[in-house]
Amino acid sequence: MESTSETDILFFCAHCSASLVVDSAAAGVTLDCQKCGKPTTVPSSSVVAAGEEAAKISDLQRQLKENESQRTEITGYINQHSIQLHRWQLRLQTLNERQKKLQTELAETSGRQPASPL
Repeated sequence: MESTSETDILFFCAHCSASLVVDSAAAGVTLDCQKCGKPTTVPSSSVVAAGEEAAKISDLQRQLKENESQRTEITGYINQHSIQLHRWQLRLQTLNERQKKLQTELAETSGRQPASPL
């Protein structure tokens, strides 16, 4: 693998997409691709930089969309569980009220029953 310096231009062949590296002095020159042999023009370093910047922006936008999608999914789960929790709390309240009522009835019934004859 070739190392690149800050003055090198990394670009791809327009025909076969082979990765090519040339010195920045070759910007705008048409060269034959080392892989396919077809002529391809070396972009200027500003075009390469703009392409890299556009790729970075595109990647960041994709990541933001993915993040938002995951946030929406998590928010949906939280809402579902909040609703379920509220239902359980209402059910528990109903059961507690029923328990008090039944205990009261039991106490009243136990206090009114005559002693059983033996």
